[in-house]
Amino acid sequence: MTTPSTEFTADAAAALPGPAWMQQRRADALARFEARALPTEAEEVWRYSRIDELDLSAYRPVVAREAPTGLPAAVTAVADAAGPRSGLLVMRDGRLSHAELRDDLSAKGVVLGSLLQAAPDEGAEVLGAVAGAPDAFVELATAFLGEAAFVRVPSKVELDAPLVVVHWLDTDGGAVFPRTLVQVGESSQAGVIEVAASDDVAGLAAPVVELDVGDAANLAYLGLQQLGSRVWQVAYQASRVGRDASLRSFTAALGGGYARLRTDSRLAGQGGSTQLMAAFFGAGDQMHDFRTLQDHDAPRTTSDLLFKGAVRDRARSVYSGLIRIRHGAHGSNAFQTNRNLVLSEGAHADSVPNLEIEENDVRCSHASTVGPIDEEQRYYLESRGVPPAAADRLIVGGFFGDILDRAPAPGVRARLRQAVNDRLESD
Repeated sequence: MTTPSTEFTADAAAALPGPAWMQQRRADALARFEARALPTEAEEVWRYSRIDELDLSAYRPVVAREAPTGLPAAVTAVADAAGPRSGLLVMRDGRLSHAELRDDLSAKGVVLGSLLQAAPDEGAEVLGAVAGAPDAFVELATAFLGEAAFVRVPSKVELDAPLVVVHWLDTDGGAVFPRTLVQVGESSQAGVIEVAASDDVAGLAAPVVELDVGDAANLAYLGLQQLGSRVWQVAYQASRVGRDASLRSFTAALGGGYARLRTDSRLAGQGGSTQLMAAFFGAGDQMHDFRTLQDHDAPRTTSDLLFKGAVRDRARSVYSGLIRIRHGAHGSNAFQTNRNLVLSEGAHADSVPNLEIEENDVRCSHASTVGPIDEEQRYYLESRGVPPAAADRLIVGGFFGDILDRAPAPGVRARLRQAVNDRLESD
């Protein structure tokens, strides 16, 4: 049985499963959360957001007394839409519901499951090892963490198809706190597709994702956010990239009423590189809110960010990004680009790029644009007989084309293009 508890209390946190160290971790996080106020839009890191609208008392943490079983048709459809896979993990309201992994990968030491079941002796060290300075929502997410999805690819193992993790929100009025931990060992190669989705329910989701990419390893991560329009999401993704390692991280955000993603990528080893990419499309009264940190903490590291989005109707978006080159990270290169299309008079987009450089011998650049469809492009198409609505679809499709082509899971690209077309054609 899965029910929302009465409120965010120590008793509610204590009702969640886990060993003594987990219970203590939750209690400590709840104490820190209670000692600080919820953020407000007066704070710089929450500027332009809608955080002042959040009524935490409208939601209740979900306490799963037993793990839900079975795969509803809607969950199966979401999982299958991700394309070919090496394994599937389904978490419903923060509890393990289904796990499958190819036998040959299991024999090589690949792990896909619940952290407490798959690595009970290591959980205390693994949980939070990559996440940076926690904010109020990360503390809340730790205080009411049910089970963490755990992915481990040992050293010198290559996956020929991605592992898929689905986080499904079932409970109307529930607050859920999904946690995903990904470890890719030295000289390994892996792909992970993570999907956040829900039925038409009201809810609050505060997921935390930790990506740990070992030396000379390669991780392709694709996050698909397909939550219902009555769900608030306040998400945090942290990554650590080792020596000569590579991370390609792609986010596709189409769902949620208010959906925020804070992304911190730390280049911890010499020669490491990270690509951060996102495509988002807001309609109606949606808001997509992105905050990024490209953190160069080692010499000769490279980061390249490209976020592209569109807003229509009364939708809003905000992008605020920081490139930080720390002292000692000489020879590093960092690039940051944010492009926004505003398709309606009532829609609005903000873009705030920033640089913080403490070292010489580096190359850094940032660029941002916010504006409507280019009238010259529209005129060119219309002068050749293309109807206005079709011309706009072609232009917006072309705008998203290059970023969608970079999605690290080829099987998902066509579905993302169709989702963009559907959003354009919707009333």
